[in-house]
Amino acid sequence: MGLLYLGTPLSWDEAKQYADHVREHGITQFLHTWDRVKDRWGDELLWGDEVEYMVVTFDDKEKNAKLSLRQTEILAKLSQVVGNLTDDDTPASMTVPTFHPEYGRYMLESTPGSPYTGSIPDLLSVETNMHYRRTLARRHLNANEIPFTFTSFPRLGTHGVFTEPHFSADDAKSSHSLFLPEEITNPHARFPTLTANIRSRRGSKVAINLPIFIDERTPRPFVDPTIPWQRSIYPEDPEAKNGAALIDHIYMDAMGFGMGCCCLQLTFQSCNVDEARRMYDALVPVGPIMLALTAASPAWRGYLADVDCRWNVIAGSVDDRTPEERGLKPSKDSIPKSRYDSVDLYISNDWTNKPEYNDAPAPYNKGIFERLRNHGIDEMLAKHMAHLFIRDPLVIFSETIDQDDTTSNDHFENIQSTNWQTIRFKPPPPNSPIGWRVEFRSMEVQMTDFENAAFAVFIVLLSRAILAFSLNFYIPISKVDQNMARAQRRDAARSGKFYFRKDVLPPGHTTLTSSPPSCSGLCSPVEGAPAKEKLLRNCFPPVPRPPYVEDASIEDEYEEMTVEEIFIGKGSKFPGLLGVVEAYIDTLDVDEGDRLQINRYLDLVRKRATGPLQTPATWIRNFVRSHPSYNRDSVVSQEINYDLMVAIDEIERGVRRVPELLPEDYTPTNGYHSKPNSH
Repeated sequence: MGLLYLGTPLSWDEAKQYADHVREHGITQFLHTWDRVKDRWGDELLWGDEVEYMVVTFDDKEKNAKLSLRQTEILAKLSQVVGNLTDDDTPASMTVPTFHPEYGRYMLESTPGSPYTGSIPDLLSVETNMHYRRTLARRHLNANEIPFTFTSFPRLGTHGVFTEPHFSADDAKSSHSLFLPEEITNPHARFPTLTANIRSRRGSKVAINLPIFIDERTPRPFVDPTIPWQRSIYPEDPEAKNGAALIDHIYMDAMGFGMGCCCLQLTFQSCNVDEARRMYDALVPVGPIMLALTAASPAWRGYLADVDCRWNVIAGSVDDRTPEERGLKPSKDSIPKSRYDSVDLYISNDWTNKPEYNDAPAPYNKGIFERLRNHGIDEMLAKHMAHLFIRDPLVIFSETIDQDDTTSNDHFENIQSTNWQTIRFKPPPPNSPIGWRVEFRSMEVQMTDFENAAFAVFIVLLSRAILAFSLNFYIPISKVDQNMARAQRRDAARSGKFYFRKDVLPPGHTTLTSSPPSCSGLCSPVEGAPAKEKLLRNCFPPVPRPPYVEDASIEDEYEEMTVEEIFIGKGSKFPGLLGVVEAYIDTLDVDEGDRLQINRYLDLVRKRATGPLQTPATWIRNFVRSHPSYNRDSVVSQEINYDLMVAIDEIERGVRRVPELLPEDYTPTNGYHSKPNSH
């Protein structure tokens, strides 16, 4: 979550009058950025992670694990503590971390104090850095509070007491939810305004329905007895009984169910805009696969669901489309997806990006498109921006309506930052040394710093391997969309199949061959065999178009593969994602000890992909179903949830061994744990 502006937010009726104003000036701001940095070249690899926590408080007497709503107080304390830290107080080679607010009043977000570079020591400092941030937060919580990296709280929105302090949902004035109180939301004006304006623009509450996991004693049909069907406080209260709540589904009706989830996100700085666009496109097909492999959220509103991931919950939680835009009423202005969803368009100008890959409907603002084209923006990027700008700005502060478009990008970010997709293309901010960036957003946060670091390291190395070997991952966007749906199914990582490209090598190549450095006074080419590189880097040249390109059918370029095949390889022209990462590591100057640590991370990824290790979602589901008090009825009771949270804390601290989830030699990073809480 970025810097939160202090000002006077407009209601939807007020804000919608300025929607065209924000779009017009947002594009003007983007064009100023484009003119300033379109030719920028040579930025080094800088990257960072964002990890989100939920703070849980334990009532050992009542055996209840509840969400602590002390975010404001906790962040104030952490800000004071962090502000007084010196380099002597932090682990070697680390800078003072930062903590940020998030949507849920029980959530914290943490990032490294400064970006990681492309050095191997930086790559291998991620776990220690994450561990230090967790421990720093934990040391400054109450004795019965713990910061969890946990995707979705299983009892958020239940009929019982799930927050500390407890509040009633009858006073949910921004969401009008049947389940979530107003106090669940960060009190900063942006968040309740965002919640209320989504509801107002949509013309109803959001409606999220997850299929319930059918167990031996789950009532059939399942009609949730905990829904207050007859409540009559807000105009939208009858929506549940009038069809919004589906039979055999878990019904949720508020932004907090989605934006109250936690995730793991990574952002990379690219050499230049073209490399950022290539990286964006290459990671688009990877997004669903990593969602399946990191699946960690099988329980919602006190029930086990028949899905393993958060994605559709968040997509539904901010779906502000009107009935016409959702296709429920005849209209030429339909929009196929929520503003939080998978990517709709590839954006690279490389010859490898064939028009046929962008085969899914992606409506765009034609006036903005023409304006961008007339300014000299190429068709691919112009369509991407014009597609983002079909959305309305949801939160406008009266103080920021008029801006200096040459020095501000607030209007641009108002639209850009509320298009929450699996990958985000990020132009440089004004008056900043930051370059063109790409953000990878699909992964679910894992329960331990070891897992989060492993997936962060893997994605960083994969991003470099893609560039170094000029790999081609293109498949049609429609197949990526299908993969996103498949990734969320129960046990998708082990039993699912996904569309993936059969031949990822450049034309004429039968093996992985790295590109030489693309130099501009910053490096010198090496004669003969390439020397081992000291750093993970940027500035890889694109693949030149060969004199002859075989015009084969797009459908012949991809096939269905298991997750194991995608990671381990299939056929002679697809070495698998782990294969390309390991080949890339061989091009680096890595000493034996560092390689062993990298191998520990890759081994976790491998064992998840091939089956020896479960996803967190599978482990959580099995924990619930094997609990002595579970009634085989899909219900995650207060006692089960309490014991689950205790177990996860013990797993993270290395007290409880779970060889089905983590390697047998798993040990938390040494040196920065506070004293464990007792339950």
